[in-house]
Amino acid sequence: MYQWAFKVAEEKLSGSLPRRWSHVQGVAERAQSLRSVSGEDADLLESAAILHDVGYAPDLATTGFHPLDGAVFLRQIDAPDRLVHLVAHHSYAALEAELRGLSAELSEFVDENGPLRDALWYCDLNTTPDGEEVDARERIAEIKQRYGPDHLVTTFITSAAPELLAAVDRTRQRAEAS
Repeated sequence: MYQWAFKVAEEKLSGSLPRRWSHVQGVAERAQSLRSVSGEDADLLESAAILHDVGYAPDLATTGFHPLDGAVFLRQIDAPDRLVHLVAHHSYAALEAELRGLSAELSEFVDENGPLRDALWYCDLNTTPDGEEVDARERIAEIKQRYGPDHLVTTFITSAAPELLAAVDRTRQRAEAS
């Protein structure tokens, strides 16, 4: 599945959004480092990592909320359900959907609320926009700085930080225990 996911992400992001393409490749590298945590779901985690931001692709951005736009696209091309749902709910998308008035639309997708979801959040939050590894707390600070104090994304990331960091910490603990 990962090879297919890589090709889809590359087709949608590499030409139009090269920095986003670098980011998702870095997120996938973080996912590969968590094979001991993801076990039999390693391929699924790596596939979700490379596809988590596919909804930013200009031809897919219908609502302007990339987790939802990406999940809708993946569902349309018959991606596996768990992959679609992981993309839809990556990095506490439910909270941002609420702030954007898109909770009803996102509710079509299930948040599996477990170790694999936490691992995807970990991978995203520990990767810079350029694909480099970074501490999640530094990444949150970078997002706030990039968007500025009055942006909806800053409001979201400020409110989401405790839950996002809890997922990062749970994943780190699982990795250390394995």
